Amino acid sequence: MTAPLSDEQAMAIALEEAALAAAGGDVPVGAVVLLEGRVLSRRHNEREAACDPTAHAEVLALREAATILGSWRLGGATLVVSLEPCPMCAGAAVAARVGRVVYGAADPKAGACGSLYNVCADPRLNHEPEVLPGVLGEDCAELLRGYFESKREPPARKPAG
Repeated sequence: MTAPLSDEQAMAIALEEAALAAAGGDVPVGAVVLLEGRVLSRRHNEREAACDPTAHAEVLALREAATILGSWRLGGATLVVSLEPCPMCAGAAVAARVGRVVYGAADPKAGACGSLYNVCADPRLNHEPEVLPGVLGEDCAELLRGYFESKREPPARKPAG
């Protein structure tokens, strides 16, 4: 039997998934659901491919994990994601009762695990997963930076004069 994965090893898998998203023309975000340190599901953003605004890596990974377990309750599971979850995805993690959310790069524009909102630490909700930010954060951020830089048009050249 193999040893349980560390958060860093799981994040490396999430980064592999994120690269698949980028190759498919989507924002490079990957997610892994672990149970007892073993991969239960792994997915990447598929919004462009599926024409589905909810096809975020986290939602897809949580859905797949729930199907595999035969239950929407994912207590004891860890959601590992390369980018801080948005409000929808953080809400999905809370609704699924995951035990932990581990993320790489912070998202100051849409992050809902501490950057902009903190859905996972709202005592008004019925569940509060532990949150561990910054795992392989620079690697995750670099992948996102490279993707968005490749989407920008180069600056216009000024005529010589």
